[in-house]
Amino acid sequence: MAQSYSPRLWTGPFTRALVLESPSTVLDDNLRKMGIEPQRIDHAPDEDELVRLLEEGQHQLIFKRSRVLITERVVQASPNLAGVMLCCIGDDSVDKDACARHGVIVTNDPVSNGRSVAEMVIGELISLSRRLFDSVIEMEQSVWRKDSVARYEVLGKRLGIVGLGNIGRQVAQLAAALGLEVFFYDNAEVPREVGMAMGYKPCDSLEQLIETVDFVSVHVSAEDVHGRSNENLFTYDVLRSFGTRPKTLPRIFLNLSRGFLVPPQDLRRAVEEELISYAITDVFPEEPRSSVDKAWANPYAGEPRIFATPHIGAATMEAQPRIGRYVSRTTELFHRYGMLRNCVFAPRAQVAFEVPPDARHMLAVVHADKRGTKKAVDDAIFNSGASNLRSAHVDFPKFGIAYELSALDTPLNDADVAALVAEASELTGDPSAIRSVRSIPVRD
Repeated sequence: MAQSYSPRLWTGPFTRALVLESPSTVLDDNLRKMGIEPQRIDHAPDEDELVRLLEEGQHQLIFKRSRVLITERVVQASPNLAGVMLCCIGDDSVDKDACARHGVIVTNDPVSNGRSVAEMVIGELISLSRRLFDSVIEMEQSVWRKDSVARYEVLGKRLGIVGLGNIGRQVAQLAAALGLEVFFYDNAEVPREVGMAMGYKPCDSLEQLIETVDFVSVHVSAEDVHGRSNENLFTYDVLRSFGTRPKTLPRIFLNLSRGFLVPPQDLRRAVEEELISYAITDVFPEEPRSSVDKAWANPYAGEPRIFATPHIGAATMEAQPRIGRYVSRTTELFHRYGMLRNCVFAPRAQVAFEVPPDARHMLAVVHADKRGTKKAVDDAIFNSGASNLRSAHVDFPKFGIAYELSALDTPLNDADVAALVAEASELTGDPSAIRSVRSIPVRD
């Protein structure tokens, strides 16, 4: 006997949101203007507390940064949960498979923190090149070491950028303005073409890049364009390519991207063997849940040539309000029209169109990407007597789902939705073929 399954169903706009990890209050103000009441919890709740909050509040949206984990248990805590809106770029704190199974959309902001991160990269690059951190530490001990040993100008040096996305491009532009020669490695075709059009020099492998440049700065996502994980992208076997560079050159490594790209023991070994002169990281494979988490330990502590900062690349007075405004707009499109912007189920996935003037309702359906599900949606609209005035569809094959958005002149009623769920289940043999259905009035 098939297991009973109930898709998530909503009618009308969202009304309740849970806001975690202290994003800018610009977000709260904008949510209220949309008619969504935010419940702000400024700390990072653990799973038990988060489940309790969702069970009590039955929030439809969660807003968070990078620390709070969204697990299967969290997703199940509120059957009303429709979206996890990330106020950051990284999405590895979310169980995306669990969200996809339950028809919960996940979005991020890949744009707003770019300038803050890029400026920090340039600041660190110059600081390490001039050995400023060494001098600051020595002066704290009243050691006066005025020398030029291993202190370099960046003018005329070579910077290698791994990942020429939004942040990588901004780093490249700032570096070029300082007179650095920019090389890059990116295995996606569009960034590669953009990079070459900008006059940057492409490399065919990480090893080739490292062997060519004086500085390496990393700016990649959790996965590459083909859906392969970037975990342990820089193992010791890759980092040892720094050893081909003369010791009279900087040989500096910067990671402000993802902590799990570099095994800490491998980076430490490369520095200890003097293959890399200096390294700095703003991210770690495991990060503390709060500033008072005493269980956390810096895996690079004790190695004076590896400097660390507490994931502050986007922590500026300018970036956080910018993120709040950007995520607010993403939310507004989803809230008012069911449109998607920067859905993380595929790189920067979008579902949007101009709403026809005679449209009265938007129908948003998350369904399995199996043959027959789209037919069930089309049949339900036809059998209801509604006209499908415009629609858009996107598949997320990695997660086995698709998103269907239709502008209708009249809404589907409860019986129409029940028929949609039943037909999709029958055609596919999958009782969970329809994960969620949302009907949104757009005009009276």
